[in-house]
Amino acid sequence: MKKMLLILALSVFGFVNAQKGTVLVGGNISYSSSDRDFQTFSDNFHEFGFSPKVGYQFHDNWTVGGEFSFASSKSEIDGRMTAKSNGLKAGAFLRYTVPLTETFSVFADLGTGFHNQKNTVNVLDAENESKGDGFYAGITPALFINMKKGFGLNFSIGGIGYQNLSFNNDGPDVKEFEFNFGKTVNIGISKNF
Repeated sequence: MKKMLLILALSVFGFVNAQKGTVLVGGNISYSSSDRDFQTFSDNFHEFGFSPKVGYQFHDNWTVGGEFSFASSKSEIDGRMTAKSNGLKAGAFLRYTVPLTETFSVFADLGTGFHNQKNTVNVLDAENESKGDGFYAGITPALFINMKKGFGLNFSIGGIGYQNLSFNNDGPDVKEFEFNFGKTVNIGISKNF
C-alpha cells in the first residue's frame, strides 16, 4: 500500500514537444517514507528529492539544457544508530522528441554531469562522516500525452544509468550500473512555457 501511495504521490514535471526556439522548464519532486517493526528493534527511513531542469529547444526535435538534483535521506534504528545522506548533482541533458500524433510523443533524455555525496553515521554518539565526488550518466525514455495546450502527462518506467563516487578518508570507490526498466514508475504533469 505504501508503494502505491508513493507512486501516486510522486510528482514529476517534465518537458513537452514544443516548437523550435522555446524555453522548457521542468523537474522532479519525490518523497518516500517507511517504518518497520521487528521483534527486537524497529527502524524508519525518510527520503526527499528535487530535480529541476531548464532547456532550450533549438530544433523541433532537439532540446539541450542544464539539470540539477538534490536528495536527502535519513534512517534511524531504535535511536541507537542514525544515518544521514545528502547528495547533489549538476550537469547537462540532451533530449530527442518524436511526435507520434497530436496527442502522443515519445522522448529520450541523455543526462550527464558531476555529483557529490555526504554521509554521516552516528552510532551511540560516535560519529563518522565521509564525502565523495564523481560523475553520472543516464538515458531515460518516456511517453508524453498532450491533454490541452501543452499541458500533459509524462510516463516513464525506468532507464539505464551509470555513476561513480570516490570517497575521502580511505572510503570506498563506488561504481554503479543500473538497468531498471519496469522497476520504477514515474507519472507526472508537464507544461511548455
